[in-house]
Amino acid sequence: MNTTEGTSNYEYVTARVRARKAALFDEEDYRKLLRMGPGEIARYMEETEYESEVNALGARYDGVDLVEYALNRNLAKHFNDLLDWADGKLYGLIARYLRKFDSWNIKTVLRGIYADTDRQSVRDDLIHAGEFEEAFLNRLAEANTIEDVVEMLDGTIFGEHLEAAYEDYESTGLLIPLENAVDLAYYDRLMDGLSKTANRANRLYIEFLQAEIDFRNIRNVLRISRSGADIDPSEYYISGGRIFSANELSQLVGNADDLIAKVRDSTYGDELDEALDELERADSLIGFEHALDIALLEYSDHLSHVYPLSVCPVLAYVLAKQREVDNIRAIARGREAGLSEDRIEEELVVL
Repeated sequence: MNTTEGTSNYEYVTARVRARKAALFDEEDYRKLLRMGPGEIARYMEETEYESEVNALGARYDGVDLVEYALNRNLAKHFNDLLDWADGKLYGLIARYLRKFDSWNIKTVLRGIYADTDRQSVRDDLIHAGEFEEAFLNRLAEANTIEDVVEMLDGTIFGEHLEAAYEDYESTGLLIPLENAVDLAYYDRLMDGLSKTANRANRLYIEFLQAEIDFRNIRNVLRISRSGADIDPSEYYISGGRIFSANELSQLVGNADDLIAKVRDSTYGDELDEALDELERADSLIGFEHALDIALLEYSDHLSHVYPLSVCPVLAYVLAKQREVDNIRAIARGREAGLSEDRIEEELVVL
């Protein structure tokens, strides 16, 4: 097992990552998938780098189920490969970041219980790429209530924040406080101990994370604002970003125009220009969140090109790979549900 001690092997890992990123689906692939049914999508995936997963699972599953399982197994394999390749401090930086999939899985379970989704569908959406063991994830997926999940996470990095947010959940009946608490716990731990005056690797890592945190704060404050719930956003403020203080976020909750102006004047103004236009034009939170995702992908690509021998290309690949999986899943589910190509295309995030 690699450790955080010793020499980091940036050249080797970034070379492997560039090769993996070049194999990701492009717009032409998505256009083809949009014209296919779930079974055809699975067969198409069999002709790509998903071949081994589709073949291994094809005897037990078909259609959307086969696509779902193949996507999640492939994603976990790729991210575990990153940890297998990395040495020294690079390993530690990647391992920290991949805990985002523990956050993803917690929110998936919470949403499943909240929406009374069947357990198998929840398990299908879990991504085995964080630190939680498969047995623990299965126990989470079998939980009967939101309170059960919060209790099961006691003692993890998420426990304290979730316990504090549970009262807001009970008073509002909304998942927003719990989801924001999961984000807060993850980013608090992610930034813990990282010094801006440390070595170049840490500085680049921090620059990348600052953008994620700023974008997450923007997303969270808009969700609170649109919900109409009596929630103080400063309680879920994620520190470590560059453009907001906790007090500023609280003041901007009820004023979308001021929030947009603040972001336009920030260091991300150019990257988020299209996203902000989308928010103003359509007043659509979903459209804005998709535009935020595109902006973060573009920003991560920018950092990976400016600093090619750093952790930045690895993190940019993690975002891009996760987005590919989300896009393929959205197409397969949309086709199964009989949605139009235009409607499914609205759910895709493509550079």
